Amino acid sequence: MDKILEGLVSSDHSIPVKRAIVKKVVEAAEKEVTEEQCRALFSLTTRLILLGEDAFQKQIGSQVLEAYTRYHRQEFEHFFSKDFVVSLLQQGYEQLDHRDPAIIEYIHSCLRLLISCPSVLDIFSVIQVEVLRMVCEHPKPLLCSQLSTLLTDFMQCVPKDKSAVLFCQQLVRTISYFHCYANQEHELREYVGQVTKVSTLLQNIWKTDRATLLPSLQEVFATISSTDPSFDPSNALACLVQHIPIQMITVLIKSLTTDPNVKDASMTKALCRMIDWLSWPLAQHVDIWVIALLKGLAAVQKFTILIDVTLLKIELVFNRLWFPIVRQGALAVLSHMLLSFQHSPEAFHLVVPNVVQLVHSLKTNGLPTSKVFLLQFTELIHCMMYQFSGFPDLYDQIIEAIKDLPKPTEEKIKLVLNQSAWTSQSNSFASGLLKQPGKSETGKTGLINLGNTCYMNSIIQILFMATDFRRHVLSLQLNGSNTLMKKLQLLFAFLAHTQRAAYAPKNFLEASRPPWFNAGSQQDCSEYLRFLLDRLHEEEKTIRVLEAAKPNFSPSFDVDSRDPKTLTSSKEHGECCSNEAEAKSANDGRTLIEKMFGGKSVTGIRCMQCNCISEKEEPFTDLSLAFCPSASTQDSPKPQRPSEEPKVLCQGSVNGGSEAPETSSASSLTKGVHYEQVTSEPPLSVPDLVNYFLAPEILDEDNAYFCEKCLSLQRAERTMKVVTAPEYLILTLLRFSYDAKCHVRRKILDNVTIPQVLRLPVHASSSSAQQSSASSSPLQVEYPESSENLAKKLKPSQRDEEDETKARTDGDETNKSEGNPFQSVPYALISVVMHSGMSSESGHYYSYVHNTNGEETQYQASPSPVKDSSESEEAASNLSICTAVPTPTKMDSSGQEAKSWLLFNDSRVTFTSFQSVQNITNRFPKDTAYVLMYRKQELAGPSLNEGQQANRMRLSAEPPLQKELLDAIIKDNKLYLQEQELSARTQALQASSSSCSFRPNGSDDNNPPGSCGPSGGGGGGGGFNTVSRLVF
Repeated sequence: MDKILEGLVSSDHSIPVKRAIVKKVVEAAEKEVTEEQCRALFSLTTRLILLGEDAFQKQIGSQVLEAYTRYHRQEFEHFFSKDFVVSLLQQGYEQLDHRDPAIIEYIHSCLRLLISCPSVLDIFSVIQVEVLRMVCEHPKPLLCSQLSTLLTDFMQCVPKDKSAVLFCQQLVRTISYFHCYANQEHELREYVGQVTKVSTLLQNIWKTDRATLLPSLQEVFATISSTDPSFDPSNALACLVQHIPIQMITVLIKSLTTDPNVKDASMTKALCRMIDWLSWPLAQHVDIWVIALLKGLAAVQKFTILIDVTLLKIELVFNRLWFPIVRQGALAVLSHMLLSFQHSPEAFHLVVPNVVQLVHSLKTNGLPTSKVFLLQFTELIHCMMYQFSGFPDLYDQIIEAIKDLPKPTEEKIKLVLNQSAWTSQSNSFASGLLKQPGKSETGKTGLINLGNTCYMNSIIQILFMATDFRRHVLSLQLNGSNTLMKKLQLLFAFLAHTQRAAYAPKNFLEASRPPWFNAGSQQDCSEYLRFLLDRLHEEEKTIRVLEAAKPNFSPSFDVDSRDPKTLTSSKEHGECCSNEAEAKSANDGRTLIEKMFGGKSVTGIRCMQCNCISEKEEPFTDLSLAFCPSASTQDSPKPQRPSEEPKVLCQGSVNGGSEAPETSSASSLTKGVHYEQVTSEPPLSVPDLVNYFLAPEILDEDNAYFCEKCLSLQRAERTMKVVTAPEYLILTLLRFSYDAKCHVRRKILDNVTIPQVLRLPVHASSSSAQQSSASSSPLQVEYPESSENLAKKLKPSQRDEEDETKARTDGDETNKSEGNPFQSVPYALISVVMHSGMSSESGHYYSYVHNTNGEETQYQASPSPVKDSSESEEAASNLSICTAVPTPTKMDSSGQEAKSWLLFNDSRVTFTSFQSVQNITNRFPKDTAYVLMYRKQELAGPSLNEGQQANRMRLSAEPPLQKELLDAIIKDNKLYLQEQELSARTQALQASSSSCSFRPNGSDDNNPPGSCGPSGGGGGGGGFNTVSRLVF
């Protein structure tokens, strides 16, 4: 058979004829063949694979070899012996050199064919020895990548124990010899792919054998710190950065910067080469490590190295900004280098000549990321020109180029410069991202600020702490979907069960961020909340429509459609749904968002000429409350004088997102910042704002109402009433105002008293009885226009009221004859989102949440009995307005106010008291309540029927965690424990005297000692804001 095949290959037959004959040869593999024939055939196919003149011959060899190996495995075992493998790896094959990648590829394919044979174990042991010898010869990238592919597929071939350490060190050294001189794009791509394969192999070895990681990092630092002028390590070493755990950054940087054996010349070389790694196209987190090392050197006051490196590399880092693939990391490093270099303008002036050209390029290149990047870059330039003013000849063209772009406030510039100075770096290495804190004493999980994402973090925390909503979300059966609700469910599961002190919601941020929100920019949390609820609502409606079109569908968002195992577990946890009314309510057609946050309001307009009334019912998820005029002015029946005209013409949202509250001196708070002065009058309360929201408004003059009955513009009265009370009442205080006279935007800093319990007047209309109907009206959410609301006019004057007395009296008599139309629904405060900042355009969000320990507090509110007609009128009047309900202060065992509230401030979670919530604005005037969430309360007494009791019992326990969520949490918790173990081992190693110096062991080169390498993880994004993220 081998003769036939050999003759066929050398014949002049056409390719189709040859393929047909090869097919016959392959089919004949099933028949009996002698051992000599098999050996001859294996030898021939090996020659064709390794020495074939073209791809067709190599293909024939591979096909025939695979076919005959399948049916004659024992014969192939005898042929492909360990001696044959050693011969291939040491001597090559005939004229083929032993370092040819084809030999490694051939061995790789043969190992696949022999994987189930016992003899393969002997071959593994032989390869372990040979691959160590090969990497010591520093093979070329192609051969090294082929070798890495083989070892990645067959980890049994990787050297073990001490040999594994040496293998990793030599592989690191091999990467340092990689160089690519190609100019073609496809050649560059091939080179990058080859380097990636080698780095992946190292990552797999580090994961399998933790003892190899630290020696490998020692070798990395020994390589990049070499001062040998004839040796220039390859930038390909940057590919290892993403595989080094970020948790090691603290110990490694501290060891490097404090090790007396690491000379300044070596440290300078190492730092310069790490900065060069910014040019590697696939390098991740290089900027994090470079900045950490710069900070570490500043902490130990090695300013000479910092000055030398900055002046040497600042232009190279700036030039990297022209390339989008490495731009973000380069900007992070450039920002830190310039902002920290505050003693001289020399470094900044080195890059000034190129600023204008880069700005013009970013404005015109059309890339979607260029706009955000340009804002970050111009902010950096403003800071530097502020620091080094007095050079108008250098800055004139720059100012002209960026005049249309936003300029940071003076306070922000001062803050950034103060935080970035070399002298501000602490020597503790335990701040910000470098710190690995344990979980707080509260037991709650924080959320890591991913770069101006406190607006999202504060909203997620208040939604998570809304017990009933959280339990419904975790109970949903989403069947492996990739919806936003599924991502929210996973995020809630992590917040509830992760062992981490703070979780990074990167995936949820990308999925839930509104399209018009720029990544890394400060945003309005109320706008984000409305968008999030609307997305979840519309998503559920869409899924229901799609599933309804199926013949047999099971709604994905059905809380009660759990499998029997889950239902059994639910009963064990106290979940009980025993009455038909509750089951009907769970399947009434409303979405989860409508059930939890949906309410309905009716807007009525009454023409004062014909008394014709027009009403419109609308759904809502939150009430936007404008600030009413002062109490004295509002209560006065006199017409308002021109001097008393309210300043607030338009009210709306405030933005925030920084990780730490704005800080500035008392003298600088008022400089260049616009805000409403806090008056000395008694503070407004939340019921005041609700009543102002619900108060009648007169439509006249330019805002007159067109009456369809009168067919003309008429004076009219507009009223607003709530007809369906939501389970969770969200109130947004519109703290943005626009002063039309001064044409400035201001933040209203008025303090607002927040009651723990309030009563909301709900109009008892026929529509409210249909709140559980199957028809679901869409939620009305507007953005961004909904964040601005025209303030109401003042109530009518005394003369106007007298003119309207008769019409009102008629209406009152109707109400009295029909009974009181209002129901006073009690609500308890469960969370407050605070905005810290003097401006409506920036600041920081954090939230106070009532710590219910899994059970939302119920303030039992009993209806007041009515005894006589006078009391009846007074009670009816109270039912028509929003009122605060006094509640007793909870005290702990020591007589102090109980710390029954939690403060969520990004990754920090602490205990606090409700008194702190009430007094926060008095103590810190720029910290004001912005978004409030109240929970509807149950009425005590006979009205609490059995159905309500069943409902309370069903909500008394957390739902069982679904398997998909549980698996994700278990996986992440194991990863967290591994990270903690690695960190503990590294710290123990650093603490011991024998490892103080990080000198590589067993190295045959006389390079300076040390150990460091860039690492992956943490921070994300980069850019100008990365500087503050590394500080706070």
